[in-house]
Amino acid sequence: MILLLAVPLTASDEQPTRVQWSPDGEWLAVELAPGGGMNTQIDILRPNGGDRRRLTAGGSSNNWLGAWTKDGRGLLYSSNSEAADSMACFRLNIETGASRRLTGGAGTATIEDANADGCKLLVKRVLHRGDSNIYLVDALDGESKLLTAHQAPASFENARFSPDGGAVYAISNRDRDMACLCRLDLAADADWRILRARDDAELVEFALCRDDAMAALVWNIAGRHELELTQLPGNKPGRVIDLPGEVVESLRFSPAGSSLAMCITGARLPQEIYALDTDSGELKQLARSPHAGIELAALAEARLLNYTAHDGLPLSGWHYAPRHGAAPYPTVVSFHGGPEGQEQPRFRYEYQALLAQGIAVFAPNVRGSSGFGLRFVNLDNGALRFDAIQDIASTARFLVDAGIAERGRLGIMGGSYGGYMTMAGLAEFPTLFAAGVNLYGVVNFKTFFAGTEPWMASISKVEYGDPESEGDLLDALSPVHRLDRVRAPTLLLHGANDTNVPVCEAEQVVAALRRRDVPVDYILFPDEGHGFHNEQNRITAATAIVAWFLKYLLNERN
Repeated sequence: MILLLAVPLTASDEQPTRVQWSPDGEWLAVELAPGGGMNTQIDILRPNGGDRRRLTAGGSSNNWLGAWTKDGRGLLYSSNSEAADSMACFRLNIETGASRRLTGGAGTATIEDANADGCKLLVKRVLHRGDSNIYLVDALDGESKLLTAHQAPASFENARFSPDGGAVYAISNRDRDMACLCRLDLAADADWRILRARDDAELVEFALCRDDAMAALVWNIAGRHELELTQLPGNKPGRVIDLPGEVVESLRFSPAGSSLAMCITGARLPQEIYALDTDSGELKQLARSPHAGIELAALAEARLLNYTAHDGLPLSGWHYAPRHGAAPYPTVVSFHGGPEGQEQPRFRYEYQALLAQGIAVFAPNVRGSSGFGLRFVNLDNGALRFDAIQDIASTARFLVDAGIAERGRLGIMGGSYGGYMTMAGLAEFPTLFAAGVNLYGVVNFKTFFAGTEPWMASISKVEYGDPESEGDLLDALSPVHRLDRVRAPTLLLHGANDTNVPVCEAEQVVAALRRRDVPVDYILFPDEGHGFHNEQNRITAATAIVAWFLKYLLNERN
């Protein structure tokens, strides 16, 4: 087995968030987050780390790396440098540093692909979360053509040109519930044609072989992935590949199509790089992450459990049980971010740390989660969010009634929108949880809209409510107005450079609970933004989370 050795190329406090090779292999373009914030910037450097220079202007603007131009002389990227409340697409000359805007308008625009000569681009534009369009854009004159006329909401993702440039492939849920693989023939002026679809799973990623005959498809089944190799065109099931982990992503075919590279992770598998021989089906591991002293096989697995919400809606979640002891366990209910994210059986070090101490974890996918179809992901929009909050209680009661968790020894935690659900759960159901951990979560929708990135605020009005016309709704949905009901000890963790969920969200909770002498602790990381990337900060956060739940879920019984 040949294992790749990772060699660091940068030595700065700025967190790399994306890397792209130039077509000739002479340069690397790197997207970096100063202080972990969302004001990402773009550098280029040689493969040996030399000749590094910054191409974007710095400051507070957000810059998202797209792709290199085919001639290797320019970079395509998105930025809000001209209008803070939207992301436009630009072409940047790496030799002169000159930048030219290719698209403008409301929402967030990102470059999905370029054709062989780089003259035509596929641009995705999101006006509201959960609804997107694909445009065909002329890179020379900026002329734009809408390819995805539809009635909202519907999404078009991962748009790619066919090798000859005459067609476009994309993932879409237009006119159907579960997202599927579609193709549009540009010259024929035809409509999108479904190539591969399933009623029991959503397509979340695909890769095309250079000759356009083979496709690798990733199907999402309640959070677990299935990798399929299939021949195009046609809607016949292909070969399913056996995987060592539950989640696969970042698919890339070799030029000849004989090999497919991918990243695989799972509940007991840190993310690793693998290569699949597309003829034999043999899967080889190319890289191995160090995990000194940790026996991966001894870690806890994830088990999918199904249950029902208060109104009869089917829900599901992933249960992690300690390897020792027996149910009912002290249990932490962990809510994902988004809200249109999805809980999947990925490697979660904080979960395994809790499990090692005898605390189970249940990670639900309540209404509003992605991966379960168009209807389900939109069931928490606006005033429907009250039902999503009721899902918190339905989840806790299911765990207790099923004998999985013990009443009085339930905790709740989550990050970002999961932090919102944590505070909503503690305020709405004050006797249900014995302790909570809020990681950089929203608590007041009005201060969130006022303080978040303007482009984020612009696309979030359908999801949460419009602060200009639905202020009463935002107040009713904001836990900040019910913090006087919170009884459970609460730990808050936040990054000082967070411009997605501003620090004031955490500060409002800390101040309110301290006034009432509710046990509260607050850890502010000065070098982090939205989420924790620094290794020592992650260790500090995980240690604090485990200690908090040990103190309040186990201490009274020891």
